[in-house]
Amino acid sequence: MRPIAVLTGPTGTGKSGFALRLAQEFPLEIVSVDSAQVYRGLDIGSAKPSAAERAAVPHHLLDLIEPDASYSAGQFARDATRAIADIESRGRVPLLVGGTMLYLRALIGGIAELPAASDELRAQIDAEAARVGWPALHAKLARVDAAAAGRIHANDAQRIQRALEVHAATGEPISTLQARTRSPLERDFAVAALIPADRARLHEALARRFGAMMDAGLLDEVRRLHRRGDLSAAHPAIRAVGYRQLWAHLEGSYPLEAAVSRAVAATRQLAKRQMTWLRSMSNIDVVDPYSEQSFVGVRESLVAAFRLV
Repeated sequence: MRPIAVLTGPTGTGKSGFALRLAQEFPLEIVSVDSAQVYRGLDIGSAKPSAAERAAVPHHLLDLIEPDASYSAGQFARDATRAIADIESRGRVPLLVGGTMLYLRALIGGIAELPAASDELRAQIDAEAARVGWPALHAKLARVDAAAAGRIHANDAQRIQRALEVHAATGEPISTLQARTRSPLERDFAVAALIPADRARLHEALARRFGAMMDAGLLDEVRRLHRRGDLSAAHPAIRAVGYRQLWAHLEGSYPLEAAVSRAVAATRQLAKRQMTWLRSMSNIDVVDPYSEQSFVGVRESLVAAFRLV
């Protein structure tokens, strides 16, 4: 059985463009591996494929839920498994494209059997965070689960909350439960990872990209979400990079210029975390997206999964 093709890398490295070029040669359908693109209404800031791109190449796992809902890595693994089976049943080839490393690892390495979310526990944790701050809760996590705290940034509220919630619900560290993984796919994976050799060039590209998103109407997109009235900064959708900073601006926390600056900085930090995750993975082909032979490198890395040449 042929391996599953994966095209990943940090944000802003052109993954979607490479995928669309590959789809001109091979009978591909794209399966999104992006935690923001699952939300309806998060279009510009998540770099969701345009209507024309989606018409040209079938895309899966986009616009699955409303932004007031939550979506887990476990749910992604189940949805992606179904999408892959559906694509292959029609004689087509799935290509997983995206940079949400938690989702990717859930699919490749397996997922842990974790307890369902508890609104009561999350409310308690959020209330404590409001009193002492997320860095203090990160320190609390380090006392009960040093392994998880070592992987989670001190300001990553969503993951800190989930780790503390799981510990409170089960009495066991989330890192221990995650070690007991169950893989949803018994398949090999061909992984091409776009990792720039020139970090400064990536940073410049990310700043330009966010500026283009602002020009395309990102602030208005966030304003529409803000006006719904059923969302807050605590919702996972609004915690997405770019949305979080512009939301805070609309709430009066800081002026627009500062929000943009913070968003660009957060995007750079996200890219750094993504590259750290990728470097810890084995059996991946690293391709510099800025090299002259970048597309050739991606194609050669994945062509065995396409089994067409």
